[in-house]
Amino acid sequence: MEFLDSLGGKLPLSSSRFSFAKQESLLKLLILSIASILAFSVRLFAVIRFESVIHEFDPYFNYRTTKFLSNEGFYEFLDWFDDTAWYPLGRIIGGTIYPGLMVTSSLIYYLLNGLNLTVDVREVCVFLAPVFSSFTVIVAYHFGKEAHNTAAGLVAAAMISAVPGYISRSVAGSYDNEGIAIFCMMLTYTLWLKSVKTGSMFWSVMCSLAYFYMVSSWGGYVFLINLIPLHVLVLMITGRFSHKIYVAYNTVYCLGTLFSMQIPFVGFQPVETSEHMAAFGVFGLCQIYAFVEYLRARLKPENFFLLVQYFLMLSVGGAVAGASILQFLGKIAPWTGRFYSLLDPSYAKNNIPIIASVSEHQPTAWSSFYFDLHFLVIMFPVGMYYCFNKLTEQNIFVIMYGITSIYFAGVMVRLMLVLAPIMCVVGGIGVSSVLSLYMRNYIDHNSKQSSAKSASSKKYSSYNDSSYPAKSEVAAGVIGCLTLFLAMYAMHCVWVTSEAYSSPSIVLGAKGGDGNRIIFDDFREAYRWLAKNTAEDSKVMSWWDYGYQITAMGNRTILVDNNTWNNTHISRVGQAMSSTEEHAYGIMRQLDVDYVLVVFGGLVGYSSDDINKFLWMVRIGGNTELGAHIKEADYYTPTGEFRVDREGSQTLLNCMMYKMSYYKFGQVYTDGSKPPGYDRVRDVEIGNKDFELTVLDEAYTTEHWIVRIYKVKKPDNRGNSF
Repeated sequence: MEFLDSLGGKLPLSSSRFSFAKQESLLKLLILSIASILAFSVRLFAVIRFESVIHEFDPYFNYRTTKFLSNEGFYEFLDWFDDTAWYPLGRIIGGTIYPGLMVTSSLIYYLLNGLNLTVDVREVCVFLAPVFSSFTVIVAYHFGKEAHNTAAGLVAAAMISAVPGYISRSVAGSYDNEGIAIFCMMLTYTLWLKSVKTGSMFWSVMCSLAYFYMVSSWGGYVFLINLIPLHVLVLMITGRFSHKIYVAYNTVYCLGTLFSMQIPFVGFQPVETSEHMAAFGVFGLCQIYAFVEYLRARLKPENFFLLVQYFLMLSVGGAVAGASILQFLGKIAPWTGRFYSLLDPSYAKNNIPIIASVSEHQPTAWSSFYFDLHFLVIMFPVGMYYCFNKLTEQNIFVIMYGITSIYFAGVMVRLMLVLAPIMCVVGGIGVSSVLSLYMRNYIDHNSKQSSAKSASSKKYSSYNDSSYPAKSEVAAGVIGCLTLFLAMYAMHCVWVTSEAYSSPSIVLGAKGGDGNRIIFDDFREAYRWLAKNTAEDSKVMSWWDYGYQITAMGNRTILVDNNTWNNTHISRVGQAMSSTEEHAYGIMRQLDVDYVLVVFGGLVGYSSDDINKFLWMVRIGGNTELGAHIKEADYYTPTGEFRVDREGSQTLLNCMMYKMSYYKFGQVYTDGSKPPGYDRVRDVEIGNKDFELTVLDEAYTTEHWIVRIYKVKKPDNRGNSF
């Protein structure tokens, strides 16, 4: 804390250097404690406003698998074949997930119950992300300290405790991989900086273990295993490579790769896929670099340069030829579509509609940066300036992390989560550096004025720093403005948390005309109906968004879910939704579908319904051979509009999704001033009102019509379809 150091000489004579150091340590501990408590408490807001529930979609799968792991054990978990998912294909759970989240929760569950603190697995899952956010605050402090200084670490810790970009995935009930993955990522980076600074094999081994925890928790580990070698490569190019870097990287790469291969879902990917080849290539460069330095020390200059010239030609040529042969033989897998979509924002839209259909995979709007980061978008360039002003191995890493994460966050809104921590660290560097500078100016100026005043009043009145006019006033103004910005940042974070990130998506809330809060619990109502009123072996077809929730809460077999690993199977569901009743019936009979679930928001104004997602069903459904008859253009008007009123396309007005959403809706008044069948989301009167379903029977519609469930008619005894 530089500005505290500047106060060190002004302490009373009775204060010793030890007592000042003790006071400073207590102040650091106090700030970290407050930031950790704030990080935990602000994320509990959702539990206070609603009952303790799991949020979103993926967390329900994570909760279900954690419950299975806690009840059945680790080996049963690894061998678990789930026949209730992706019917009739099924899914091997243990070999297709990152188990770190589930293992962590289960260990905490066993520990608490072993200490006679009786808790349910659900409580552990709900509160896990807020607890780890507190750990992230502590790690952010050490990251800032290693990257710059103690003051930067304290400010970074305070900022990350409330930054909305991180709260979005760490609020209570948000039981997703990112809830612990951000902690793992920051811990790995912190230990990497420690390894680079010390060259210690101990810290390198600890960094490898942290990387192993990261790999077990989230697929985003690929970002780490590319950024760290890129950092080493830049250090080589800039002439900063040293024995410390050599020891750190070789230890981290070798142990980290071996550890990561122990995760069944990862397997041999670290040595077979293109996403990991950069790390392997830099590892090879490290050996070449070390060998060249060894030769330099033992050969004459003329012999050395001749040998190096031939050695480099053979090494580079051999590496390129070997990589090409392995690529041709299929030993090195090409980049995946998800990786291409990060490098090229238009790739998924043009080639993989299932990836482009996810809202989290859309490019980030400029307003989202301010919404999730507030004034950090201003302090980030300031912090970058101070990093460039004093280039060290640690600052170079911070710069690279900041630049790459900004790019990826711009490509995909989901990766705002990766950007938020480094924004807090770099913003902390900027805030602490500016405050330290102007606090020092303010204190020095006032100290000189006090000295001049004590010498003589005449000298004091004429005292002025000609090289820096109004030095004290400028310093006070800057400090005041920065303090105001920090206060506004805190207020903004609380407001965003309250309005945007504290309401679980499964329990919807809105304000009525009288200002009272209205709760829409239709999702849980529908899933409970499925669990209580359908046969245990019933198969439910829905769009993939709701698969995890139906399995976890409805306890019924589903055709597709949020894993989205099989595009062809999802395409079949999209084809059924996009086709006429007769064509859809054939698909549903082929897949043994008993019930169909759709989400409809036209009655209450819920915009995230299946009609608004329908065009993605069309695109995905028509993306395979069996869906060749589905053309997106057929669902638009001649003028190219997607409309559900009378001017809408006849293909749209007669497809399965349209009929399931608007069945009997044409007789419902949603607004006293509007005609019956008025859709409050699309803001139009629907175009096809008077129709009957021939292959489906309405089984259940929730209170606010948000979830509608239909039963598929069975053929009669003579084999007639209906």
